[in-house]
Formats: sequence, C-alpha cells, structure tokens
Amino acid sequence: MNEPVRLAKRVAAMAQCSRREAEMYIEGGWVRVDGVTVEEPQFKVLDQHIEIDPHAQLEATEPATLVFHKPAGATVDQARAMIGPESHAEEDASGVRMLKRHFARLEALLPLPDKASGLTVFTQDWRVKRRLEDDFDRIEQEVVVEVSGKLAPNGLALLNHGLTFDNYALPPIKVSWQNEHNLRFALKRIAPDRVERMCNAVGLNVLAIKRIRIGRIPMSKLQPGQWRYLSSTDRF
Repeated sequence: MNEPVRLAKRVAAMAQCSRREAEMYIEGGWVRVDGVTVEEPQFKVLDQHIEIDPHAQLEATEPATLVFHKPAGATVDQARAMIGPESHAEEDASGVRMLKRHFARLEALLPLPDKASGLTVFTQDWRVKRRLEDDFDRIEQEVVVEVSGKLAPNGLALLNHGLTFDNYALPPIKVSWQNEHNLRFALKRIAPDRVERMCNAVGLNVLAIKRIRIGRIPMSKLQPGQWRYLSSTDRF
C-alpha cells in the first residue's frame, strides 16, 4: 500500500462489511489506530496497526445530553469549555460510552446568570431542547439563594406571589426559608435570572444563587466543574 486511504475503507475490508457499517463502527468509538481511538471515518491511514474492538456494536451514535455543575462566575461559553474527558464525574452511572463527538456543538439550555452556580444542561439532542423549551412553564427549578439584609414586612408572602415587574405580575411560586441565611425557591414560569431582582424588591441582598434541581433531575453529588451524561431513563 503506497497511498493513504480512508480509515472507513480499511475497516470495511477488515470486517467484511459495507462502507456505511464501517463508518458506524468508527463513529461509535470502536476502532483504534496504533492504540488510539479514532472517531473520524475520513481519517487517512497507511501502514498503521488498526484494531476493531471485539465488543463492537453496529449501532448509530445517539446525540448526547450532559448535565454540568457550573461554577459561580463562569459564563456559558466558559462553562462549555470546561466540559471534556478530564471533568467527567466518576460517579456517572448513566452507562453512556464517552465519545469525542459528544463535546461538539453543545447547546446550553435554561442558562444561569454568570454569577450563579449549579445545575446546567448542554445538549446535542433537538428532542431534549424542544422538551425544555416547550415545557418551560411546567418544569420546576429548585434554587437556593444566600441572602443578607432585613426582609420587608410580608416580604416572604410577596416572594411567593404579589410582585410586579415592568407591569407584569409574576406567577405564584414556592419560596421558604431553608435556614436563617438561605431561601429556597421552587420556580415555574420564572427564570433564575429574576431571582436577584425579586429579593432586592423585598429588602434582601443576594450573596449567592445555586440551582440544585431541574424538574426531576437533581444535581446530587456533582462537584463544581464536573459533568455527567443524562441517561436514557432520566426524565425532566
């Protein structure tokens, strides 16, 4: 062999399969070139050693959805840049095989304010995007807010229902004291970026905001800067 050829062509010959099936093996992360996994069917090879994992499965690669613990102060783009193999949580029980392609074209959903921390969602899957966008009014987000200052009389009642911003009456939500410094917000139809303004309206200064749950997906033990896959059984 004197000229480099596409990896898919070599794999098709080795596995005695079609070119498309060879591409699926490669895209699924089942092929190694000189011991290194290569996921690009167009990768050119000459005389390198090529292996096909004996456990290889011929199946289309599904788009990935990741949940990430965004550190306070990180922008959406900074958070996206933190996602990679080195920040994958060891406790990930999803069973999803990590692929390099899972880190490309990730779209942020239900973003948090830059100063806030907590659970965020990045996805390649249009079905997940549509679910979170179409059902925004029905998906509850749980946020813990550290505050200082003196709460205005009937301030807690106003936070639950009664505040009006820009001639728009906010819908009822559930707000309660978690302890003497932290409020718990259970939000529907209100994005977390409104929380600080709501607290300011009743005399409180916001020191920190942390989202710990989106629908039925809790942050659980996910540490700041770590991510895990959304499994096939997870539901928002």
